[in-house]
Amino acid sequence: MAYSLIKEGDEEERKIGDFFMDWLTPHDLLIVRTSGSTGTPKNITLSKQAMVNSALATGSYFGLTEGDTALLCLSASHIAAKMMLVRAMVLGLSLDHIDPSSSPLIGLLRSYDLCAMVPLQMEKSLNNISKIKLLLVGGAPVSVDLRAKVQNISTRIYETYGMTETCSHIAARPLNLPISKDDKGSSDSFHTFPGITISEDDRNCLQIHAPALGLDSISTNDVVDLVSETEFEWVGRLDNVVNSGGVKLFPEQIEKKLRPVIEGRFMVTGIPDKELGEKLVLLVEGKVDKSSLRSEIEVLTALKKFEKPKEIFEVDNFLCSESGKLLRKEIKKSLLTYSE
Repeated sequence: MAYSLIKEGDEEERKIGDFFMDWLTPHDLLIVRTSGSTGTPKNITLSKQAMVNSALATGSYFGLTEGDTALLCLSASHIAAKMMLVRAMVLGLSLDHIDPSSSPLIGLLRSYDLCAMVPLQMEKSLNNISKIKLLLVGGAPVSVDLRAKVQNISTRIYETYGMTETCSHIAARPLNLPISKDDKGSSDSFHTFPGITISEDDRNCLQIHAPALGLDSISTNDVVDLVSETEFEWVGRLDNVVNSGGVKLFPEQIEKKLRPVIEGRFMVTGIPDKELGEKLVLLVEGKVDKSSLRSEIEVLTALKKFEKPKEIFEVDNFLCSESGKLLRKEIKKSLLTYSE
């Protein structure tokens, strides 16, 4: 089948075929490429057994069983799609694949037990989301607005946390309200999968302990509030922290507070300032009435004084990764270049 996909398939099918051919070699290791959304893309090595163990943990956590149907609508270039293929083989899922698009469920005639998407795909699929029983969403944070749109629907939707180094996700949190007594319901906490524990390092960043994935300990740059050794709340990326006058500001948390008064895409970041070291600024995609927006921000009770942006900038189009994640460093670099 792998050979047939490579020889006769389209571009995406050839990628799937290539992965199967690599999987079927006698070698224990696979070379995969990181996404580059939080740094320079690079090749890393994963063991096939770690990928098998990850698939088993996902199956156990979500109650997947042999014969369940699954839909692959992500590019096989990335770890998320590769792991969908591994889960199908390891768990005995009946897997269909379609070419990746921003609206993968349009025209789909059948329903599926499992599907994985990025947030952009989920947003474009809301009218057809009932065709999926269990939806895993990852690759980029899910916005407050999008989360609000998926409440009280029958599909079980979970936001996942993970990275290429951990064979895709290692934790998940429910995004919509419970529809049965067995569901945990909407929560800000991520719960780790079986066999995975967590801790914090001296930077308050998440450390993952996953022996079954070949990782006794791996440090991340994700600042978290640790609830227990299997539960955490995500605060933001250490890379994005703005140090303004000695106060550490987390853009992701401030953006949540700003969401009620800003339509469309936006972000906050820090730019050099003689007095503060860095000053907090707001970047909005497209045109905006700055005076009116400043007035609305000023009366937001959720924002502390030092969390209010000092300036507002308009950006024509934000640079994004394939999964829809804002490329913050590149956007900030463009802003600084434009401002010079």
